[in-house]
Amino acid sequence: MSTTTQTATRTATRTATPASDRVARADWATLADELDAHGHAPTGPILTPAQCHEIAALYDEPHRFRTTVDMARHRFGSGQYRYFTHDLPHLVAELREAFYPRLLPVARDWAARRGEPAPWPDTLEEWLTLCHRAGQAKSAQILLRYGPGDWNALHRDVFGDMLFPLQVVIGLNAPGTDYTGGEFLMTEQRARAQSRGHSATLPQGHGLVFTTRDRPVAGKRGWSNAPMRHGVNTVRTGCRHTLGLVFHDAA
Repeated sequence: MSTTTQTATRTATRTATPASDRVARADWATLADELDAHGHAPTGPILTPAQCHEIAALYDEPHRFRTTVDMARHRFGSGQYRYFTHDLPHLVAELREAFYPRLLPVARDWAARRGEPAPWPDTLEEWLTLCHRAGQAKSAQILLRYGPGDWNALHRDVFGDMLFPLQVVIGLNAPGTDYTGGEFLMTEQRARAQSRGHSATLPQGHGLVFTTRDRPVAGKRGWSNAPMRHGVNTVRTGCRHTLGLVFHDAA
């Protein structure tokens, strides 16, 4: 077999690797430490460029979505995002199923530190059933598109009492090539101190796990909650797509 053929074979093998396997191979011990320290953690590569293009292209297939949100109309920022229906594309469903059991130990650990209930079952299906029984039955998986001048205000994706404390965003375009600007932003409200800001550039196909509402912070009197919000800096040029994976459904 020629060197060129061997290289092509190895490339094809890497491309064929399921996204769930890439999620499983992430360094979850390090991710958990980073989430503890900062409330967010990069996953490394999860999707191939071809898979990123596949998901981004879904934005132009309106039948796949239950609603489209015009951010300027609601004063959320500028640009659009769309919520998928429950009939999720296979790759999106695969990612959500793969991330949930990896994030579950962190969620339960955080609840234990704060002395709060940990209502999350072992499987995503069981958890979503509980969400639906509580009146949160709408899909909350998001595909976002930003063009020049678009941005997203700082916010939280909290849709009711049933809440999973972590979520994931995956970059679908190449920063610096497909677009400029558009950094992912986070703020952390600190007790008796000014807020702390964070920013992250999302490489194409890479994910970022981050706090949905707050993270536990150790203090002299035990654990407290540090509220966090996230948003997107202004896109200067090009087009930026991201996939948002939320592990609770919406009311």
